[in-house]
Amino acid sequence: MSTERAPRNRTLNLSEEEREFYSHQLLTSEELRQKGSSFLNSTINDDIMNVLPCLPDSFADLIIIDPPYNLTKDFNGIKFTARTHKQYVEYLRSWLPLVVNKLKPTGTLYICGDWKCTSALQEVLEEHLQILNRITWQREKGRGATYNWKNSMEDIWFGVKDPNHYYFNVDAVKMRRQVIAPYRTGGKPKDWEETDKGNYRMTFPSNFWDDISVPFWSMPENTDHPTQKPEKLIAKLILASSREGDIVFDPFLGSGTTSVVARKLNRRYCGVEINTEYCCWAEKRLEQAIEDKNIQGYSDGVFWERNTLNQQLAGTKQKRSITIDTQQSKQLSFFD
Repeated sequence: MSTERAPRNRTLNLSEEEREFYSHQLLTSEELRQKGSSFLNSTINDDIMNVLPCLPDSFADLIIIDPPYNLTKDFNGIKFTARTHKQYVEYLRSWLPLVVNKLKPTGTLYICGDWKCTSALQEVLEEHLQILNRITWQREKGRGATYNWKNSMEDIWFGVKDPNHYYFNVDAVKMRRQVIAPYRTGGKPKDWEETDKGNYRMTFPSNFWDDISVPFWSMPENTDHPTQKPEKLIAKLILASSREGDIVFDPFLGSGTTSVVARKLNRRYCGVEINTEYCCWAEKRLEQAIEDKNIQGYSDGVFWERNTLNQQLAGTKQKRSITIDTQQSKQLSFFD
């Protein structure tokens, strides 16, 4: 059923006609087996355990996994129930080795989790891949907890098959940060750029990301999926660990973010999702991505610090005019 939205709410909606239309674009494991349908650039609406035997081994350059965390949560009528650590480990072992088989020998895999399930992810991932790092990103959303610390961090484990042969493009994921107190040597900027739009420095990415905005109602990428990942987050993984034309695979596609970002960044994609409604959302977003390749917080090949890109864009439209003498200008240049 359609939900009545406020006028400025940009959360994705589907009409009954759209739902009918997009549902006919989806593939199933039966179609993959019987018709030999191409799985590339497609959304597969089925249980992952049915789909994996229908996909060739070693086809994916990059795999991004956002599985159900060890929490009780309702995914549009499909409920995942929290379990013991041991039971969750066995759940991961039931499908993760099969997913790893789909990764090329030189490929990369990222898997997402929260504080509660991250140790289980590490334990099972280490059984099949070489872990190179753990990314922690700031998930600033929610009002907080009364009897505990507010949970505002999530992890992404970074693993490869061969630590000596894998792709990583650090230049594609450097971040442009504002310089508050610019340092000069010989009167010239040191390691930063002075522009009429502000002072900025290109910085190497760390394994702590504090520049991510979780999708909310005023963002066009937003859906009603309860655990939707931001496009900017997925864009960093795709740009760092794949080339244009590479194949990106997501076995728990949800509302489609991985496939959508892959399309926007000129990669091929394949996503599997058991919930038909979510698959239809993904298909609509994929259609929109043909015309609109914008990714919030990423512009002209550069990732921007959170809440600074709009300031920069505003600066290009309207420049402040301040008249000061030469000596004042020299003083301000250090502290501004």
